[in-house]
Amino acid sequence: MTRVSALLLVAVMLSALYLVRTQYESRRLYTELDRAKAQAQRLETEYDRLDVERGAQATPLRVEKLAREQLHMHTISPAITQYASPQRGVVESAAAPADKEQP
Repeated sequence: MTRVSALLLVAVMLSALYLVRTQYESRRLYTELDRAKAQAQRLETEYDRLDVERGAQATPLRVEKLAREQLHMHTISPAITQYASPQRGVVESAAAPADKEQP
């Protein structure tokens, strides 16, 4: 009977240690999940803020202002419009290889 009692005592001790380990692991995972949810919330908030900021940066008025100030661009008018026409030699030389490839 002593062996059976000792064996049962060892089984109960192992079961208790396993239970403690499982509870510890469960708490650790829950804490990790909570941190991940908090980080996801922070990232979502930051994404929303950046999306609003991007929308504010891409307004047509701001784009036009930056084009005028930084790129020195102007609105088109017939007085400053220049038309370019292709040169005859350039067009022929570009079309020449296409003619050779066709049977």
